[in-house]
Amino acid sequence: MTRHELDAAGVTDPSLRAAYTQCRRLNARHGKTYFLATRLLPLERRSAVHALYGFARWADDIVDDLDGHRTPEERDRLLRLLENDLADGLRTGTGDEPVVRAVADTAARYDIGHVLFADFLSSMRADLTVTDYPTYADLQRYVHGSAAVIGLQMLPVLGTVTPREEAAPHAAALGVAFQLTNFLRDVGEDLDRGRVYLPGDLLAAHGVDRQLLEWSRLTGHRDARIRAALVDAAAMTRKVYLTAEPGIAMLDPRVRPCIHAAFTLYGGILDAIAEQDYSVLHRRAVVGSRRRAATAAAGVLRVAGARWRARAPRRAVGAAGAAVNRKGSVR
Repeated sequence: MTRHELDAAGVTDPSLRAAYTQCRRLNARHGKTYFLATRLLPLERRSAVHALYGFARWADDIVDDLDGHRTPEERDRLLRLLENDLADGLRTGTGDEPVVRAVADTAARYDIGHVLFADFLSSMRADLTVTDYPTYADLQRYVHGSAAVIGLQMLPVLGTVTPREEAAPHAAALGVAFQLTNFLRDVGEDLDRGRVYLPGDLLAAHGVDRQLLEWSRLTGHRDARIRAALVDAAAMTRKVYLTAEPGIAMLDPRVRPCIHAAFTLYGGILDAIAEQDYSVLHRRAVVGSRRRAATAAAGVLRVAGARWRARAPRRAVGAAGAAVNRKGSVR
């Protein structure tokens, strides 16, 4: 399917095709929920989405160092190299890293603002030194760069039926909703990396601090105060989804099934967390394969409906033309 996606996107240069292909592999390997939704996009849009995700994933992996092989100094050095490579890539359309070449090409094709990438890398850099966020306002500044800008980068690729500036706040909110969902799902794993993304003021309102979270993670003990804080965090996240949802109708009808599927699948993670009684410190909540399959099937039906509606005007025009040909004139 990669070849067909690249052909449809008009990507012909062999090295650039290889760069896009690497981004697609990153998406398939690390963003399973997102990758499933991406397959509902029109063929010609998919490669650009893979490029945006692949670059974000590459930067995130540098910062998180999941293998634990890099010192903080090495991670800082690699992130600076990536920043410089991207700056050159956005200016020249090239890049040392394949993910940079692909995302630079996507930015040029869809006129994506370069400041969005700078804001993203600024938040990635924060992850090298910042380990917690005292207030929700502090967290919002971080998620602007780590998540809201992803929604804004995606918007030109997806296309809208309204002025882009009208859809932009909803696109940004959807990126934030997905990120907050990840924070809630990954509380335990993030704690192991020394980070707490849940706002300190939200935790403190329920008598929770980092020490209590670490103790619960270590011992496996469930604490009612932690559960109450997690319930509050989930409610906060659902409010962001409500802000994002109206934006789906502002998108190109052909891409709405993809975004609706992502919206449903990520919202399903919150449902799974609730079903597991907010035990995210001790196990990772996932959307079951049956629910994922049902969402994908519904998305396929929406794609078929969107394509049928897109062809309907052409069929009507064709029928009118045939009538003109038969009658010789329009009366």
